[in-house]
Amino acid sequence: MSYASEVKKELTSLTVHRDNAKAELMALIRINGSLSISNHHFVLNVSSENPAIARRMYKLLSKFYGITGELSVRRKMKLKKNNLYILRVENKATQLLDDLGIFDGASIVERVPSHMLTEDSQIRSYLRGAFLASGSVNNPETSRYHLEIYSLYENHNEMIAEMMNKYHLKARTTQRRSGYITYLKEAEKIADFLQLIGATSSMLKFEDIRIVRDMRNSVNRLVNCENANLNKVANAASKQIENIKLIDEMVGLNKLNPKLAQVARARLKHPEVSLKELGDLVEGGPISKSGVNHRLRKINEYAGKLAQGLTPEV
Repeated sequence: MSYASEVKKELTSLTVHRDNAKAELMALIRINGSLSISNHHFVLNVSSENPAIARRMYKLLSKFYGITGELSVRRKMKLKKNNLYILRVENKATQLLDDLGIFDGASIVERVPSHMLTEDSQIRSYLRGAFLASGSVNNPETSRYHLEIYSLYENHNEMIAEMMNKYHLKARTTQRRSGYITYLKEAEKIADFLQLIGATSSMLKFEDIRIVRDMRNSVNRLVNCENANLNKVANAASKQIENIKLIDEMVGLNKLNPKLAQVARARLKHPEVSLKELGDLVEGGPISKSGVNHRLRKINEYAGKLAQGLTPEV
């Protein structure tokens, strides 16, 4: 089961009061519903690929509206897709849609009338219904952080974003080929949204995975940084030793200034240590890191002139 499916499974187990159930149904039917005409009467069909969501719609309609629609299953043949669960409501379809602020008898109302979602709990329930209907969230363990809700209508999509941003979630909108989406990218905001719509257990799992993942990334960055520093030190030390050996072969280390010769001999004896450690090992030391670095730079310059056939100053 995917992480998104786990979230939806948790949401379908929540118990809601009548007003909140109405708000949830508003979103579920507005996003997943369609109208047709049969025997001169409007027929409402609400579809979902998730059987738990279909059962939840059936129970909410039965409990709060006394409507017992017909629940059927249609098998999708293309690309072996999931089954499609369809809730068909023939009787009282127009009354139901009017009560939910979806259909005014002539056309679909793209935005929920403002007077129908006045309470905080109703807005949360509407967002829960919207997520159940067309929401998705990436698994935080294997994917980039991303949560989205799809809507066919631009006005409705903007309304969902406004609802989310009422809770400072930094929701954004964009157009898709077949509609529009409202989406979240920040991990903390996704966790806040899951908490907002009642998916507490899923939110805690998300946070646990996120913390471990972020910690692992931090450790990897530190290790990579440390490895880069070690490689830098090793490469610099290798170059220093190469130059010191060149000086020793061509003119001898005794030709160097005594202070430079001390650092040169210490580096030959301790090729693996850092500049700070080398300063503590120099005869007559300790010498500061900057002091060691200055003398090694002088040694490198001396070797460079020898390599060019010049006679450097000691």
